[in-house]
Amino acid sequence: MPLHMTKIAFGAKSYADLEGWFEDREPFLMTTRYLPKRHEEMLGGSLYWILGHTLVARSPIIGFPQAKDGRWHIHLETQLIRVHPMPKRAHQGWRYLEDDNAPRDLADGEGAGEVMPGSLVGKLRNLGLV
Repeated sequence: MPLHMTKIAFGAKSYADLEGWFEDREPFLMTTRYLPKRHEEMLGGSLYWILGHTLVARSPIIGFPQAKDGRWHIHLETQLIRVHPMPKRAHQGWRYLEDDNAPRDLADGEGAGEVMPGSLVGKLRNLGLV
């Protein structure tokens, strides 16, 4: 089972903004100061995007090439896969996410509607409504 990571979609005001980041962007490289210690476990995993305190989508991780300035890239596939919304607190940088705790992908034709705030999703989940 691969390991995943989470990251805030900083600057994205909506899911459409996040989708716009992936248009005409090949390769999709995010830069980070440090190579994740568990990077080998993340090959085959995904980066899960946090928008409005909610995990909303994922992008498969291809690799971790080093940049010329000594930093590291997180090389992502240029696809954004919607997942069942799941509350996630905001954090700086990225965090690991075990496969057992990752939300499942939305099936074809299944919609998530507009992204609900994470606090609301959490309350609805506690009531057994989502």
